[in-house]
Amino acid sequence: MQPQSNGSARPVTVGDVAIGDVRARQRLVPSVPGVLDEAEVRATGEWIASVQKPSGEIPWFTGGHTDPWDHVESAMGLTVSGQWEAARRAFGFLRDTQRADGSWPIKWQDGEIADSDTDTNFCAYIAVGLWHHHLVTGARDFLESMWPTVRRALDLVLTHQGPQGQMWWGSSPRGFCDEALITGSSSIHHALRCGVAIANELGHSAPEWDLAADRLGHALRAHPELFTPKTEFSMDWFYPVLTGVMVGEQAQHRIDERWDDFVVDGLGIRCVDHRPWVTGAETCEFVLALEAAGRHEQALEQFTNMQHLREADGSYWTGLVYADGKRWPVELSTWTGAVVLLAADALSRTTPGNEIFRYVSTHTMKRLKSVPGDPATCSAYTATECVPDASTNSEVDEVRPSEFSVR
Repeated sequence: MQPQSNGSARPVTVGDVAIGDVRARQRLVPSVPGVLDEAEVRATGEWIASVQKPSGEIPWFTGGHTDPWDHVESAMGLTVSGQWEAARRAFGFLRDTQRADGSWPIKWQDGEIADSDTDTNFCAYIAVGLWHHHLVTGARDFLESMWPTVRRALDLVLTHQGPQGQMWWGSSPRGFCDEALITGSSSIHHALRCGVAIANELGHSAPEWDLAADRLGHALRAHPELFTPKTEFSMDWFYPVLTGVMVGEQAQHRIDERWDDFVVDGLGIRCVDHRPWVTGAETCEFVLALEAAGRHEQALEQFTNMQHLREADGSYWTGLVYADGKRWPVELSTWTGAVVLLAADALSRTTPGNEIFRYVSTHTMKRLKSVPGDPATCSAYTATECVPDASTNSEVDEVRPSEFSVR
């Protein structure tokens, strides 16, 4: 798919995929005709900004906790809705709270660290948020100012790569957790590609990030045995498509094979396959995955179906138990509102950042086409791609993710 033309003299490229431009932008705001208009999009952005703290921190909801991943997602929602200054304050919060090793705590509550351990996906996602912000705003100076933060974060993530390309989900002072998760690893793949894009834009070199993404992508496509299965969660189903890991026939097959397990007619998608609730964030992330797979009409249908979660002030409920019509959890979440806005942008092709997920799929497709064989097998790679890397850190931690830890 060719990138949107914005009158730019020079497109940004990731590999040989052009996307966006580098000039300052107008504050374009997306709309989806008949579903969500510009005023409603702005209202959602204003609501997210109303929850933001003076420090720039964006908790899940007023009085709720904050984690780095959902904080970045909320910042991306601010970017899409024209709240650029608030988005920069959000990224500034991460710059100011980054630890010396490049990581962030898993959780803050009321301004205090509530969980000091490290989640690799939580640390990687800032690259996605900052690349998206740059594509939308064209603010190169701001991107340059955040480069040291991105550099430290992604270098930290690479220390968690396992011997066969998988990513350990996290670490603590006791060591690395020897468990890799599909959803989190897929998101890291996306973040590494965005990190390479940032490096290229700023004239830096990060070949190690590119190689790490190649190895991780291959592990996810061809070696599911390396990852702890969380098959009951919808994110484990569609995240490899959302993040550009699986493309072409492999992506189409993955979507089709579990469609009936998760999609609820007229309401959105389940978070968990055996629970009678639909969630707005998973539904809109699925919209983005469908867009990445070229299934626009299905994406639009799912986006339309989840609007029952919207409130008049622009906020969104996290989910609905459709068996009894009750909201659950009983919370209006910032990150749900944010991904609604990202989905609206992807559907409408409005801002220069609307391709933030699709372009990685295009990038993967081009790379895989240059290598013969089935991408779901090792035949598509040289033998060295699957040889364990003896240089990776093997100290492991006895701690395991909880049963609800998917990302």
